[in-house]
Amino acid sequence: MSQMVRIPADVDREDRVLASLTARQLLILAVTGLVLYGGWSVTRAFLPLPVFAVVALPIGATAAVLALGQRDGLSLDRLALAALRQRVAPRYRVAAPEGIHPAPGWLVNRVTAGQQSEHAAISPAALRLPAEQISEAGVIDLGSDGLAVVAVCSTVNFALRTPAEQEGLVAAFGRYLHSLTAPVQILIRAERLDLSGQIAELRQCAPGLPHPALEHAAGEHADYLHQLTGTTDLLRRQVLLVLREPVHATGPVDGLGGASPLSALTRRRAANQQGEPVDHATRRAAEARLVRRLAEASELLSPADIIVTPLDPGQATAVLAAACNPDSLIPPSSRLAGADEVITTAASEEPWAEQGDEQGWADEPWNDTHGRRRTT
Repeated sequence: MSQMVRIPADVDREDRVLASLTARQLLILAVTGLVLYGGWSVTRAFLPLPVFAVVALPIGATAAVLALGQRDGLSLDRLALAALRQRVAPRYRVAAPEGIHPAPGWLVNRVTAGQQSEHAAISPAALRLPAEQISEAGVIDLGSDGLAVVAVCSTVNFALRTPAEQEGLVAAFGRYLHSLTAPVQILIRAERLDLSGQIAELRQCAPGLPHPALEHAAGEHADYLHQLTGTTDLLRRQVLLVLREPVHATGPVDGLGGASPLSALTRRRAANQQGEPVDHATRRAAEARLVRRLAEASELLSPADIIVTPLDPGQATAVLAAACNPDSLIPPSSRLAGADEVITTAASEEPWAEQGDEQGWADEPWNDTHGRRRTT
């Protein structure tokens, strides 16, 4: 006879060790209590209890708030530690994989004393991105952290479907979730929508329409889009499916997919394996598994009317660039030059060439403020 078993929804919740407290909370409270008791044992001979309580109560209250408090599902001690790491981390990072070189002497001599005191806290550091390279198949190499692949998913208007169709969509999506054996991230990102291309195309194709009324409607629609872009911030949503495949052997897991108690014993061994180099055959095998998982996701999500389209190297690069700089007004593209590439343009396309012709020195070599010499 079958029996229903209730599966908890909070499978990622930490285990409660004592009185609804986790091991992390007990450790914080126990350490704080031992420190306060040790301080009282040392100072009890010459320090009255009320005076010691004035000092100890704020410390104990702070430890209790950090251990028991939560914000957005995270404990306050983790948030405080993250804030401390962010505070001591460099504020300015530049694309310099070879390292930060000191400023040249001729540039340092130009800086005045006031500017030195103003920019004394600025200490740039090298920008270390987790993604090292992107293969021709669109697989992102994360180094020792494994591989990842990004695919864009089409959306489904769930509210306009009938109840029977909604149940079918939920069942199809549930089958995909039940088939997962590795972590999957579903990312919904919003980015700025640029309608300049559509507006230019409407204005260009409007005169070629077969009827004057169609031409007038196309012109009005182009004017409406132009007015819309000038008055509001247009955004579009993009649903991304991110699959990740490790290159190192993972630790044992329990029946719910979380870390088992044996993972603590093998943590040191796994940390040592992270530093070991990965051979080409192992990485190719992980890439094959990742591509196979993406194909399975496309097949399982197709009954739910969700089309999964893998991103090519250029599109994956654009997505990563937009994630690193989401407020940029320049749309990310794979055609943009890299930080280490030399940009060369024709003399007629450079704005200083026309200005130089008017002043009569366009054909003469010049030196800019950074000491670079250029001839046109």
